[in-house]
Amino acid sequence: MTTLQLLHMICGLVVLAEALNKLERTDPLASHHTPRERLCEGLKALAWLLLALGAGGAIAAPLLLSLGWQSGLLSPLLRLERPTLAETCVLAGFAVLIVRTRVKEG
Repeated sequence: MTTLQLLHMICGLVVLAEALNKLERTDPLASHHTPRERLCEGLKALAWLLLALGAGGAIAAPLLLSLGWQSGLLSPLLRLERPTLAETCVLAGFAVLIVRTRVKEG
């Protein structure tokens, strides 16, 4: 496994952990929300869901590749390739923002 792949997986773990944490605390259907707050909470939940799915893929794809998994029928949905520098940079950027926020909170 290359350094880029390892960095990609580590950043994926950080983003996935934070996304699942945020999703657990987001409640767009709470009765005390105004319609605007409900929309904002819904968009936040959608964003964290998409980040969780992407981070999960960042973790799963290299593992499946190392096991010799063939994407077959899922090839349009599950691209089993090594991460590019651009993908790793985006995921690392999110991971750094998450870690920075945690450090700032103490």
